Amino acid sequence: MGVGPSTKETSLHHFRDPLIKVLGEDPGIDLMGVLVFGSPEANIDKILCSRSAAVIAECSRCDGVIVETDGWGNLDVDYVNCVEEIGKRGIPVAGLNWSGTAGTFVVESKYLVDVVDFNKNPEGIESNIIGENNYTEEDAREAVKRLKIQMAKKERGLKFF
Repeated sequence: MGVGPSTKETSLHHFRDPLIKVLGEDPGIDLMGVLVFGSPEANIDKILCSRSAAVIAECSRCDGVIVETDGWGNLDVDYVNCVEEIGKRGIPVAGLNWSGTAGTFVVESKYLVDVVDFNKNPEGIESNIIGENNYTEEDAREAVKRLKIQMAKKERGLKFF
């Protein structure tokens, strides 16, 4: 398992990243930055990456975070750990992830309620079509909407997870 042709984000996809476009055009969002990190091989390093990302978000005093991944399967563990580390710090978090036919993650967390599955294949599978299962502007808008709802709940003192 891992990144295959249909979930592989091409250079053009990164150059015209739909999430950055949507966030940049939204007058209700102040895009502070983009943090890019990988998925190390050793478990201790995986946990360190997730915690470091969450600490950066916390120290930056972010009102909310969107976590996106271009992997699946075993990478779900790393993704979920990152989302959970952010959520445990009381930061609203939404996400973008390819789940496909599984429709769920290989691990569970209460912080995953606002993760958008961007599967596009009708059978919900990894295919040989490059970029078929990349997220779109519509997916990005959905993630931003979900994040804004969480942020509004937190602002009003309501439970958001």
